[in-house]
Amino acid sequence: MTPTPRTFPADFLWGAATASYQIEGAVDEGGRGPSIWDTFSHTPGKVLHGDTGDVAADHYHRMAEDVAHMKELGLEAYRFSIAWPRIQPAGRGAANPEGLDFYSRLVDELLAAGIRPVATLYHWDLPQALEDEGGWTARSTAEAFAGYARVVAEALGDRVWMWTTLNEPWCSSFLGYASGVHAPGRTDAAASLAAVHHLNLGHGLAVRAIRDVLGDDARVSVTLNLHVTRAATDAPEDLDAKAQVDAVANEVFLGPMVDGAYPDRVRTDTAHLTDWSFVQEGDLELIRQPLTALGVNFYSTGRVRRLGGDADLAEAARADGHGASSHSPWVGCDRVEWLPQPGPHTAMGWNIEPQGLVDVLLELHERYPTLPLMVTENGAAFEDEVTEDGRVHDDRRVAYVHDHLEAVGRARDAGADVRGYFVWSLMDNFEWAYGYDRRFGVIRVDYDTLQRTWKDSALWYREVVRTRTLVPAGEAASLAQVGSTAEASPQPR
Repeated sequence: MTPTPRTFPADFLWGAATASYQIEGAVDEGGRGPSIWDTFSHTPGKVLHGDTGDVAADHYHRMAEDVAHMKELGLEAYRFSIAWPRIQPAGRGAANPEGLDFYSRLVDELLAAGIRPVATLYHWDLPQALEDEGGWTARSTAEAFAGYARVVAEALGDRVWMWTTLNEPWCSSFLGYASGVHAPGRTDAAASLAAVHHLNLGHGLAVRAIRDVLGDDARVSVTLNLHVTRAATDAPEDLDAKAQVDAVANEVFLGPMVDGAYPDRVRTDTAHLTDWSFVQEGDLELIRQPLTALGVNFYSTGRVRRLGGDADLAEAARADGHGASSHSPWVGCDRVEWLPQPGPHTAMGWNIEPQGLVDVLLELHERYPTLPLMVTENGAAFEDEVTEDGRVHDDRRVAYVHDHLEAVGRARDAGADVRGYFVWSLMDNFEWAYGYDRRFGVIRVDYDTLQRTWKDSALWYREVVRTRTLVPAGEAASLAQVGSTAEASPQPR
């Protein structure tokens, strides 16, 4: 029996996402100041192959061309991030007119193309001047973030459709300040917890600043990479390990932002690291602000077990150190081991399990039934091969996106109020510590010539957006193949 194609409603929003440091380049143009990722990527040994975001995909100079590609794709929304150091080179003070002008022109181009601008205020490129003062471990950074949010809202608020305060604050805090694999590259577990709180506080203060400028009806969201972690067994100790991870992975953000409290579990598990004195009276009220939507970024799932004695702990550390290293991002989870996940896997080594997306969306819906959800990032890196005719037949990426859109559909069928999907990413880009070695884009970027070429996944995604219909999995690759042979690389009109 042939599966029935899934159709999404007319008000379901189709988009794509990028981030400023990953695509813009032009790091020393237009009055932009240095960010922590400029410093980090230029530090030997921090990024694969010594790659930097100095040029990236050169979106700063090719913005109009890139928006034309978005229009040709049929996108209804584009989620981009604003580079804080382009707006305030030192992180505070008067706005840089050239920086505001770039994003003003981007927003105008999007609106002229019929695309809703979804602006993320912070996607990890903190002004280096603020890091020199303590970065997110300092309360002053949260206060500076609110000032930055106000400046941008005043300049662009009449045209931006939705604001997102933070992208994946888990990465900013724990990868940046605990494990050190992301900028600013610090390895201080206690500092990472202070960063957690000040990111939360910055979110709340920014929401208030935006609504102070634009009114209470301003659309404001936050995007979290909520981890879907499963216990290795039903044994109490493994279930407890999962609960411990969930607390530091998800609850440290959902708790204060939506519920107005930090989980007791996190405070207990990290009491040997910090007394949490950075949480001041009234902070939780400031953090908990009404949200128009909650953004969910999803890529893979995890599986954990509780480690036994010291020998067990040492063996896990020798194996991969993921859950036991002194520089682990899993602060307070010293006796938790992350287990290998069965395949298939992406080029990132991440497992592919669309059911995880169903699970997280339904769990959020059951917990917050009146809070609309958006899948703000979902996609995959694979070893793309360019054929002799210059095409990229990325059938695995087509299958990945197809199966995760089917997961969104199943979550909606079960009642989850999911209102949109943004594929990651619009184009190949600087993939943080992996440099240019991993490609997530549905549009290929030749890093020598900077030419854009549509992959089969872009052709397929355009058809899904056009018809609002998800063809059955068995037809997905053939549909993209037909599209790629019918036209070379679509040129924006």
